[in-house]
Amino acid sequence: MILIYSVILVTKVYQFEITLSKKFKEMNKFNNKVAIVTGGNSGIGYATAKELIAEGASVIITGRRKEAIEKAAEELGAIPFIADQGKLEDINSFKNEIENQFGKVDILFINAGITGTLDSIENMSSENFDNVMDINFRGAYFTLGKFIPLLNDGASVVFLSSNVATTYKANSSVYQASKAALNSIAKTAAAELAPRKIRVNIVSPGPTKTEIMTKAGLDEKTLEGLNDWMINAIPLKKMGTAEDVAKAVVYLSDNEIASFMTGTEILIDGGMIL
Repeated sequence: MILIYSVILVTKVYQFEITLSKKFKEMNKFNNKVAIVTGGNSGIGYATAKELIAEGASVIITGRRKEAIEKAAEELGAIPFIADQGKLEDINSFKNEIENQFGKVDILFINAGITGTLDSIENMSSENFDNVMDINFRGAYFTLGKFIPLLNDGASVVFLSSNVATTYKANSSVYQASKAALNSIAKTAAAELAPRKIRVNIVSPGPTKTEIMTKAGLDEKTLEGLNDWMINAIPLKKMGTAEDVAKAVVYLSDNEIASFMTGTEILIDGGMIL
């Protein structure tokens, strides 16, 4: 009788250990994975790096400002790298450093971007056009191109786009065009990389609570008016958060639950473009 109880006890303990092991793996789905988040010192990039680290990934974040990127990395437990996505020499240096230190990459979130100056087509400066396109499109394009050889087969690439890629609002022509071009390239990349089982997807937020509009040079009063206007235009009557977008990036990066998703765009805009 004692022997039977002992066997039952051992069996239950073993089953309990298996359950714990499974739960631990589920809680740390990106153990031993290397992830890159460009523009990771604030906003959506910061939130995504935080989510990836919580899931066990080793995360490298990039940014243009040394103090900001190092501060964010210390808070997150990430690895900082100073790089401007708008400069090809920075992209090359970053790629070489990652290759030397890590060899391969499992998750690439190309997030860095700017809105630039909002103005009419008639009054748009060539300087603003070049700046927005260099970071949002050209830089994103060549970041992917340089990192393709470092991506593991079965890796995940996610581009941060915007719901404005399919809208045509006045005074936002350059930003909208940069995101529309980005979407086109992401879908082409999905087709090109499919033989290696590398999935390329897009997340397109609508109005999101980040610092990007402040960085566009809008004063507080203008920002308040813009926020009120956007909230009224959103069926759910609220702004999105960086965490909303971060969770979508993590979802797309998970080979267990998103293994059949590539060339897909996830809109996170509260129904704004309905």
